[in-house]
Amino acid sequence: MKKIISLVLSATLVMTALIGCGGANSDGEPQAEGVESKDIIVGVSMPTKSLQRWNQDGANMEVSLKAKGYKVDLQFAENEVETQVNQIENMITKGAKVLVVGSIDGGALSSVLEDAKAEGIKVIAYDRLIMNTDAVNYYATFDNFSVGVIQGEYIEEKLGLKDGAGPFNIEIATGPLDDNNVVYFYGGAMSILQPYIDNGQLVVKSGQTTREQCATPNWDEKEAQSRMDNIITANYTSDKLDAVLCSNDSVSLGVQSSLKSVGFGTADKPMPILTGQDANIANVKAIVAGDQSMSVFKDTRALSEKVVEMVDSIANQKEPEVNDTETYNNGTYVVPSYLLKPEFVDGSNYKSLLIDSGYYTEDQLK
Repeated sequence: MKKIISLVLSATLVMTALIGCGGANSDGEPQAEGVESKDIIVGVSMPTKSLQRWNQDGANMEVSLKAKGYKVDLQFAENEVETQVNQIENMITKGAKVLVVGSIDGGALSSVLEDAKAEGIKVIAYDRLIMNTDAVNYYATFDNFSVGVIQGEYIEEKLGLKDGAGPFNIEIATGPLDDNNVVYFYGGAMSILQPYIDNGQLVVKSGQTTREQCATPNWDEKEAQSRMDNIITANYTSDKLDAVLCSNDSVSLGVQSSLKSVGFGTADKPMPILTGQDANIANVKAIVAGDQSMSVFKDTRALSEKVVEMVDSIANQKEPEVNDTETYNNGTYVVPSYLLKPEFVDGSNYKSLLIDSGYYTEDQLK
């Protein structure tokens, strides 16, 4: 009898240990190790709904995470830093175990993310690097320097700069100073264009060439339009404007509105070469219409899927895959990063890249 009791107790202890290691599902059945992570809350904090791409990114990630069984708390902060801080605080309070953060101001979240770190919460910076804290664990983005290079090379090719053509007039419109990505967008583009500015093939009549001079607060379309209005009035009432380096699509739309208001976009006064980034629907329509030359396409479906893979790894106590451990120093340390490759889209390839791939339908671009 003592042997039987001993065997029963031993079996009970073994089962308890197994369940403790593997967890149980909602029906009380044992699960494989790591599957209990599917009860994890993932907080997804996006900057705003006012830009198409953030809506897409948030929706893509929410669908993918929920399909894997995660509980998702998706919030949009409408470009208000205080709102984003409050939303992240609420995610922490609700028990989120992973935070995916597309920051509004990469330098304004260090305090709230220190609170997250204290709770053992892992943080993935999404497409915008979070600065000056070791509370961000990983960074997922596109190769942002390459974004700028692609834009610069497009202008270089279309103007024939390698063949010595010029001089041409160019202006520059970047993004906000509090978005660390702009450092790379601007740096990549100027790595191509600055030599031509230096040798006189490209002329910036406004004299505004630094990132600070060319900034567009909050990537705001109206801000971009207003600044370009002033540049045109002061410098291009009679002179031709051959190109405008626009760091993203909302900036490009603002520049287009400004140009059209003074007669650009006609047979006598064609639009200059205009770049962009994100391949937003309005901008692809502008490309088809000839109002915008190109946009840098970043397939956010791929970025969202990569982040979901990272969340899965974290939930299963594994190291997420990264492919860059040298580039993105946030002022505290070099954040382990995964970089995806961007590519340009213009009138020659938009159908194959955007429609054939299922990113957009033909009806969306009509």
